[in-house]
Amino acid sequence: MEQAHRIRLNRRGLLKGAGAAAVAAGLVRTGISPDIASANSADSLANVIIPPDVGQTDLTVYFKKTGHTLRGSMLDYWRANGAGAVYGLPISEPFGSDDGYYSQAFERAVFQYRPEFQDTEDPIIRLMPLGYSAMQAHGADTTVATGRRINGGGDLNKSAWRPLSASSSSATRAIKNGEIYDDVTGHTVTDRFYDWYMAHEGDFYLGSPLSQPTQRRGAVLQYFEGGLLSRLSDGTVELEPLVSDLAHSLRIDTTPVDQGDLPEYDESLFWTADNPNPIGDESTPGRKWVEVSLSQEQAWAYQGDSSVMTTLVSTGLAPNVTLPGLFHIRLKFPSQTMNGFTDESGEVAGFGTDAPADDPSATPWEVKDVPNVMYFSVTAEALHGCYWHNNFGNPMSHGCVNLPLDVAAWMYGWAPLGTMVWIHD
Repeated sequence: MEQAHRIRLNRRGLLKGAGAAAVAAGLVRTGISPDIASANSADSLANVIIPPDVGQTDLTVYFKKTGHTLRGSMLDYWRANGAGAVYGLPISEPFGSDDGYYSQAFERAVFQYRPEFQDTEDPIIRLMPLGYSAMQAHGADTTVATGRRINGGGDLNKSAWRPLSASSSSATRAIKNGEIYDDVTGHTVTDRFYDWYMAHEGDFYLGSPLSQPTQRRGAVLQYFEGGLLSRLSDGTVELEPLVSDLAHSLRIDTTPVDQGDLPEYDESLFWTADNPNPIGDESTPGRKWVEVSLSQEQAWAYQGDSSVMTTLVSTGLAPNVTLPGLFHIRLKFPSQTMNGFTDESGEVAGFGTDAPADDPSATPWEVKDVPNVMYFSVTAEALHGCYWHNNFGNPMSHGCVNLPLDVAAWMYGWAPLGTMVWIHD
């Protein structure tokens, strides 16, 4: 999964500009429904940047169990990252957090829109760093970790909070096993916790480990910046319902709101077409992600570890090869006319209808009404439907991943913003 270092600078402008414009548009509070938002939440949103319109779902859905709604990018990222099975259900309406971010609380984490990541290939939704708050609430003596005493003495798990040196046996063992030693916090992530962390892009969402595993109430826990992992007696690892437990102390307004005429959440609401090549159960709980093999010219769609669809694709034909790396769906269009220019070598030299200033003789190209476009990189690569050839299984594109029309129609609804895209040889 090594990220490619080669970047085509002449491709960056299209999506970077689109992202910046979208963030600016996000300053207008579109997508917020005052009639269903609590008064406190609505007031707190006055001075925060709202996630921009970059192709997120238009639906707002309701959860009767908790009495709350979910919409826009929060809904997309929740669906992309395992939904209720991973993060629990929403327990608040969107609100502006004390640290200035558009936020929404779920049972096991608080999602936050981070506009500083809008023009990158990394997720724009992250988790509020609640780890130290959880440690304090659970009576941890974190003197050795923070330099100040939070609680009195007598902490039986004190060793779990103490940072490890890089030369310690635990750290060297983790490094030798290809697991994680965080040299900033001085803690490791190993065994079942490591497996969960890697399977859920923990570096983006959970962040750094704040402790070693420790016993509490019959479970083994490990504290992270963004949440609390628990290993149960059967070996299962999951996020603890940290936010539900701390909502009052965090001053999160959990007052239920009326459903009105909003639909109850169901994944079938987002279907845009039936899966044309089903190979697994789409109701399997787990994070959504897409794998593309450049050598096999094939793609797979996964939920957790289960593949639910596979197809032949057409990736970039030299000199416009598709870049390998880890990406995330960051911008979506149900249909888009694509314009650009190629230089004498055939390499893409620019996008749009204006010839590049440094190559006014570049050859223009245009593809009208490209269906189900899902951009995943800042260099304008996208997953999209392709009607102009049927040569899937062979490189054919300017760098995008061409999909059969029926596959693209299905994937557009299945894969929300934030869905990971792994491209490799």
